[in-house]
Amino acid sequence: MSRFENRRWLVIPTSITGSINFNEVLEPDSNSLRLSVDGSETFVKYGVNIVTASYNVYTEDIDNPGTWLTSSIAAGTYGRPSIYSSSYGEYTHREILNILTGSTWVSGSSQV
Repeated sequence: MSRFENRRWLVIPTSITGSINFNEVLEPDSNSLRLSVDGSETFVKYGVNIVTASYNVYTEDIDNPGTWLTSSIAAGTYGRPSIYSSSYGEYTHREILNILTGSTWVSGSSQV
């Protein structure tokens, strides 16, 4: 099991950093973003909740005590920020560590 099993990293172009809602990611503001060597990319990290199987949730209707409401929760990944797009790379902890040691992210070396 990974150290950060429920965390994901999203690599995005720096041209869209103004669209980041910093309440949805783990970076405090745009000044804390790490940039690629050429300045064209950055990344944000965030927590996700992975639901592996669909299930129902039952809650009592507060307006009609004794009446139960059913909500279905579908299997999937929840908690992605609004800036998320499948066209950007989303990575696990192990994957992002490998990416960030490459020449795109480390100047003059392939090692951190």
